[in-house]
Amino acid sequence: MKARCEWCGNDPLYVAYHDDEWGLPVHDERRLFEMLILEGAQAGLSWITILKKRERYRKAFHEFDCEKIAAYTSRDMKRLLGDPGIVRNRLKVQSAIDNARCALAIKDEFGSLDSFLWKYVDGVPLQNKWKRMGDIPAQTTQSVAMSRDLKRRGFNFVGATICYSFMQAVGMVNDHTVECFRSREIRKIVRHDACV
Repeated sequence: MKARCEWCGNDPLYVAYHDDEWGLPVHDERRLFEMLILEGAQAGLSWITILKKRERYRKAFHEFDCEKIAAYTSRDMKRLLGDPGIVRNRLKVQSAIDNARCALAIKDEFGSLDSFLWKYVDGVPLQNKWKRMGDIPAQTTQSVAMSRDLKRRGFNFVGATICYSFMQAVGMVNDHTVECFRSREIRKIVRHDACV
């Protein structure tokens, strides 16, 4: 049996997310925006709750197309708040719309959301070697800096802890514990990509 990070337990959805996504470097614009929104939606909830709602989020938010979301009107807000498949918190729904507008401004200024977000790790995933889950920090200097800059640009639900969870999810940091089989696999992927 493969050794995994403790947090994923044995729920098949959680295990699949751990094995196939978490910690793998992401540079796709929509996927980055999706994870930023979903990490914010998680505030006060468990990640498994959000994973179970993710497909509905994708449908409700036009596959996380920033341009479409940025153009949402009060009618869209009403639609979203009536959708039982997502977290129907008014502040979180409004923040997704506002954050789409802010993401478009970042794209205009930096060329892409990807280049803006990955600058906090100088474009290279940080490779940590934590022995236990308890060793992993809730936030870092990089996530504090990302949070501060995103808030200054008008983003909401992007505190330093949320930003660090985002960084873990999209592979800006490899926080799989050392005994986890994915820790080694992701190190190899990152080394291979660096050589290409």
